[in-house]
Amino acid sequence: MGVDIQTKLRLALGSMKDHASIGKALVYNHDGKPFSDIEIAVLRATGHDNGPIEDKYMHEILFLVSNSPGSVPFLAERISRRLCKTRDCLVALKTLSLIHRLLRGGNRCFERELRNSHVSGHLQMSATNCFRNSSFSFLRSYAAYLEERVGWAITQAGKLEPVMFNGLEFGCYEEKSVDMVFRKLPKCQAFMDRVLDCSPIDVVPPADNLAQAAMGNTLKESFQVYIMYCEVIEILINMFFDLTTPARTLACDILKRASRQSKELADLYETCKRVMENKNLEYPRVQIITMDHVLALEQCSSFMSTSSSTGKQSEKEGDEDDTSSSSNQFSFTLETKISKVWVVFDEDDGELQVPVGIV
Repeated sequence: MGVDIQTKLRLALGSMKDHASIGKALVYNHDGKPFSDIEIAVLRATGHDNGPIEDKYMHEILFLVSNSPGSVPFLAERISRRLCKTRDCLVALKTLSLIHRLLRGGNRCFERELRNSHVSGHLQMSATNCFRNSSFSFLRSYAAYLEERVGWAITQAGKLEPVMFNGLEFGCYEEKSVDMVFRKLPKCQAFMDRVLDCSPIDVVPPADNLAQAAMGNTLKESFQVYIMYCEVIEILINMFFDLTTPARTLACDILKRASRQSKELADLYETCKRVMENKNLEYPRVQIITMDHVLALEQCSSFMSTSSSTGKQSEKEGDEDDTSSSSNQFSFTLETKISKVWVVFDEDDGELQVPVGIV
């Protein structure tokens, strides 16, 4: 009963705060403040109620932004401000869910502008007082996940792909090249680490519905990334013995991390199958990468490096021996000797006696 009363009081006070904030934004709207309609839509979408974000508010935000050029940085600032000022964990979670849905539901141009806003500092996802509440660790994990997620984009084919940053310009990775493998795999592994940090077990009861929805979207995206992750791992293994020694060492480090992640991911998916209310999620089959296989590759790499070094050393010594024998074949010793034999010239020549110098 006590918990029920506290929940009702929290909702009542939250509703009053929402009305006050919206009323203040309406006043600014009448004063001709630009983009104030966007601020009102953000406040309505992230209210203090327990329900998920209503689709009508999402559509309203996207409509207002699409018809207001240059409004995305303003939207990002208002979302960050909402997240920073609130002390209510539900509002913070709903605000993070709004960011996630905007990343998933907008067009490619809007996603790029929102990503630019994050790079420029307009969109901040980790500045909130609610993170100090140790009883709601899912909130911190979810924010960290979104910090990583903003570095990924949905392609025209509907796939989630990492983007490479070049100032404020973004592009796709090349396909099936060594550079692509060693750039994309660390991105996949960083993404999966953030997913592994999110656990539905860490959700507190008042935020259960919101967290279930957030975790559901996180899992769906992890399924896409995991499939691509496995494909790039396969490419790495196929090209392993063609790599240079430093590249093979880096590949072994990546595979060791992949081995750890595969076991943890399998455990997470099994937990989510039991805990998550959404039973329609299509979980991929996790392929366990054993550490024995990775260590076997590492030993092969070490053997290849040792054999290569021994072969080069033998070849070098052989060249030195050839050079030495060739030099001995055509060499001879010059000696200088002093003779004690004197040659005597006739008197007409001046009786000059000269020793014979060199024999």
